[in-house]
Amino acid sequence: MSQRVEATPVFRAPPLSCDSHFHVFGPAEKYSYGSDLRYPPPLAPLDDYLALSRGLGFERFVFVQPSAYGRENTCMFDAMREVGTNACRGIVDLDENAPDAELARLNAAGVCGVRVNVNPIKPFEPGFSQTMLKRIERLNARCAEMDWMLDFLTPGWLTHELLPEMKKLRVPFTVAHMGMFLAEAGVNQPGFQAFLDFLRHGDKRCWVKLTGTYRMSTTPGFADADAIAKALIETAPDRLIWGSDYPHLSFADKVGSVELFNLVARWAPDETTRHAILVENPARLFGFVDEGGS
Repeated sequence: MSQRVEATPVFRAPPLSCDSHFHVFGPAEKYSYGSDLRYPPPLAPLDDYLALSRGLGFERFVFVQPSAYGRENTCMFDAMREVGTNACRGIVDLDENAPDAELARLNAAGVCGVRVNVNPIKPFEPGFSQTMLKRIERLNARCAEMDWMLDFLTPGWLTHELLPEMKKLRVPFTVAHMGMFLAEAGVNQPGFQAFLDFLRHGDKRCWVKLTGTYRMSTTPGFADADAIAKALIETAPDRLIWGSDYPHLSFADKVGSVELFNLVARWAPDETTRHAILVENPARLFGFVDEGGS
C-alpha cells in the first residue's frame, strides 16, 4: 500500500504502550473480501504496520476486524499468530449464534471481544437502532460467558440512540471514534452531552477509543476535534484508550498514523494522563498481564 510522508513524532510512547485499534489487510488472492465493501480494500501487511508502530514505541496491539472481510477473520488471526498472544488481542466480527466450540477456539487464539459495526457515515434512519437490539442482547450474553467485551462503531446519532441499550450491558464495551459525534457540531450537541453524562454516571463499563479523528473533523490539523477529545479526557481519563486506526482506508492519502499519534500530546500534555491512555487503561481493559504500573 502506498504511504503518504509521515509527520515527525513529538514524543515517544512509553514502554508497554498499546495501539488499541488498527487493521491489517493481506493479498486479495489469499484473503477473500465480504460483500459489503465500504472502501477499496488496500494491501496493508503486518510488517508495514509493525515497522511504523514499533518505531513510535508501541509494544502491545489490539487487532480489529475490518468491515471489508465481513465475518471471515483469517487475515487477522494469521497476523495475531505472528505477533503472539502475550503482546496482542483481537476483536472479531461474529455471528451472535456461533457455536460454543467456535467461541472457545477464538478465545484460545487471543480474541477478547466482538464488533457491533455500522457504517460510520450511515445517515439517520428512523427505527434502525431497534433492528440491532436482538443481536446486541445475544452478544451481550455470549460475551459475558466468555469474559469478552463488545466494540461499537456507530455514527453519532446511533451512538446516542443506543445509550439506553448500552446501560443494560453486563460486559465492558468500547465505543470507537469518540462515538462519531461530528466535531463541527461542538461539545454542546445533545448527543455528545448525553454521552458524557453516561460516562460520568453510568456503571463504568463504557470505554472510549480516541480513534478516527479524521472521520469526525473537518478543519486543518483536526483542531475542531480538540474540545471533544479534551472533554472526554476530563470526564473519564481512566477509561480512554488510543488507536491509530491504521491504515486509514479511504483517508490514507490525507492522514498518517504519526500525525494522529501526535494529537495525544496536544490533548493530554501531562505524562501521567498520556501514560494512562497508552499503557494503564488498555492493559486493564484487555487483560495484559503487566498493567504497566504508574
